[in-house]
Amino acid sequence: MLTQLPGALILSKYRPRIVIPIMMLGWSIPTILFPLVRSPAGFACARLAVGLAEGPFLPAVALMTSSWYVKEELPFRMAIWHGAQTISNVLGGPFAAAVLENMDGINGMHAWEWFMIIEGALSIFVAIIAYFLLPNWANNTPWLKPEETEMAQYRLVLSAGGHDEAKSDLTVFQGAKLAAKDWFTWQFMLLHFFLISAQSFKDFLPSILRTMSTSTLMTYLLQSPCYLLGYLSILGFGYTSGRFKDSVWHVVGPILLSAVGTVMLITTLNVGVRYTGVCFLIMGVFSGLNIQVSWSTQLVPGPRHKKAALLAIANTFGTASHWFTPYFFLRNQAPLYRFGGGLILVSIGLTIATVLWTRWYVISLNKKLDIAEAEKNAERIQSGLEPKEKGWRYPL
Repeated sequence: MLTQLPGALILSKYRPRIVIPIMMLGWSIPTILFPLVRSPAGFACARLAVGLAEGPFLPAVALMTSSWYVKEELPFRMAIWHGAQTISNVLGGPFAAAVLENMDGINGMHAWEWFMIIEGALSIFVAIIAYFLLPNWANNTPWLKPEETEMAQYRLVLSAGGHDEAKSDLTVFQGAKLAAKDWFTWQFMLLHFFLISAQSFKDFLPSILRTMSTSTLMTYLLQSPCYLLGYLSILGFGYTSGRFKDSVWHVVGPILLSAVGTVMLITTLNVGVRYTGVCFLIMGVFSGLNIQVSWSTQLVPGPRHKKAALLAIANTFGTASHWFTPYFFLRNQAPLYRFGGGLILVSIGLTIATVLWTRWYVISLNKKLDIAEAEKNAERIQSGLEPKEKGWRYPL
């Protein structure tokens, strides 16, 4: 939470192919050093170091994606990387099972220590590759030809109704101030907060699935099919959102699927029904969160510093839900976990209410644009000029 806003603003000002790999190295090095920890205080310090570096990553990648793709492409492109956390769990279940079941005691180290070393080493490797493969912004990526640079910028300006996010005299502080004054920032802050609260089950999924399995190994393996369906759903809803130019119902629809899954999870002891409910729950909330992030960048297409601040503020306060969601799933509530499930349903209801409120606000802003445009066209007609075509509108 401390580093999300400053980190996103730094990225908006400087080059992503340098800033993002530095972030990755910043969390990878303390991760790989976790086996050196010998006390609770040391563990807390190491975890703090990881969190400080991780903080800006989601708003940074969302900002970068929105600065390359037009609004019809954006939901699906974001789905590819945003769904990475679900696809990582598809591989992570068997990986965790292999490490935790087979590497304990090797070279006198615990299995969890090997787990940290492997994860940290892989992340360092990817950070090094990212420096060479990541582009910068559409206007300053060195390997693009001049005509490709112009086309990349033209597509974005056309999609944003003439707004060029790269051309702004604003400082990062002025951009943050603009974001703080925009209603969209606080609407998406609430929306992100409720969606993250609805995802509270993910940290306890092994405990939930343990009530349906026969062994620790089976518990890890049961996660993979659920997360695979989740990833496919994120891609599917992301594609149709861009294809039909709709964000509102592409948040509401998946989140209702999660509501159905939650009810299935907390109302019966039938293992098949409960496992299907877990799949529905994952498919819905992760898909809804992806569309929410994409929608926020479409509604605020620029300037870049303002968009960076909006994404960071929304995600920062969304992260605050982790202060209390660890208490949703209590051991004395197993196996149905009705307390946690009930709070997820409340979060889903508040998500839908916030989406509909944002929809109403967008419609009211578009009506004002319609009225202003009609008045200008009436003046043009009176002057013997052709009326202008309908201009940019806030997307729904």
